[in-house]
Amino acid sequence: MSKIYILGGAQTDFSENWSRADKTLFDLFSAAVMGGLQDARLDPADIEVGHVGNFVAELFTGQGMLGGYFGHVHNDFAGMPASRHEGACASGSLATLAAMADLESGRYQTACVVGIELMRNVSGEIAAKNLGAAAWCGKEALGAKYLWPAMFSDLCDVYDQRYGLSYEHLGAISKINFANAKNNPYSQTRNWSFGEQSFTQNDEANPVIEGWMRKQDCGQVTDGAACVILASQDYAASYARERGLNLQDLAFIKGWGHTTAPLLMETKLQHSKDSDYVFPATRKAITDAYRRAGIAGPQQLDAIETHDCFSITEYMAIEHFGITAPGEAWKAIEDDRISMQGDLPINPSGGLIGLGHPVGATGVRMLLDANRQTTNRAQDMQVDGAKTVATYNVGGSATTNVSFIVGVA
Repeated sequence: MSKIYILGGAQTDFSENWSRADKTLFDLFSAAVMGGLQDARLDPADIEVGHVGNFVAELFTGQGMLGGYFGHVHNDFAGMPASRHEGACASGSLATLAAMADLESGRYQTACVVGIELMRNVSGEIAAKNLGAAAWCGKEALGAKYLWPAMFSDLCDVYDQRYGLSYEHLGAISKINFANAKNNPYSQTRNWSFGEQSFTQNDEANPVIEGWMRKQDCGQVTDGAACVILASQDYAASYARERGLNLQDLAFIKGWGHTTAPLLMETKLQHSKDSDYVFPATRKAITDAYRRAGIAGPQQLDAIETHDCFSITEYMAIEHFGITAPGEAWKAIEDDRISMQGDLPINPSGGLIGLGHPVGATGVRMLLDANRQTTNRAQDMQVDGAKTVATYNVGGSATTNVSFIVGVA
């Protein structure tokens, strides 16, 4: 595969409630795009194609046709081709893959990828109902007040039946991610405080949402947008030369993997009953990314940004990245391997639990943080010496699976 470089990017402050501040979905979009251009030191006229990742703006705001926003951000975007992409929580990663294909084909040399979701303008119950569109409506989690916590509680049951599962390990994942988020100036929870019982099965300090899933196990409902500016290798070489930079110091996408499993969680689990991995399609997306990047596995990674819409999702990802054998994710938690002090930090950003989860933006945000890590620009979140960082982004109940490997030469 040809090299696709990341020239820069930006994200909004995930703690901000944009509706309460009397700001709109367009304001969110514009802030991310202009911030990304500023970070990359490019002008709107330098961008040849736009791609937008968004899940359900129509349900939260009534707005579709998000590619048309570009022309209102700046006049120089008017007429630029743009597309929108939807894959639930993996929408931003699908937009990135489409932008990469555009650049690899030679059609364009530069691309602006935006992920966006405005979600805090409605009640929690309405937000949960809107997000339920990523499941098979009318067939899954019937009767659950909160569909996704119920669905991922069911995944906990599967883990418990197959391998055994302790809530202590789920609580530890959340505790790490909230702690990491304290160091992130963009995180939704950076000023939150927790007590000694906040990550236990104490019903007052950590109330049950659905089944296994308690308050601290859940990713946040977030307003947010993220942007990355991508470029072909030829453009990146010219870009570096003109700015007195070394091309070797710019991060690029070393590998990627993308799979789509059947929509129903029950069908996925039936397909995997004889497999070592609960979600074989997830494992394939990650190993495809390894293969394309030319690396053998997690021993060649310096950090991971993974999808922790719930603590069990990260627990699952630990195994599917190959950090431990299937059923043994608890070992990486107990030996402190995944904390910022460990051999392979997971979610230095705070992840979806700590940083926040504006659904359509998450995949782009992960790529942005991987870029910051590998170019030594992650500030207080920096993993020392990080040169290769992986991402894993989920849509639905591991229906859409996308992994990227980002690094420098």
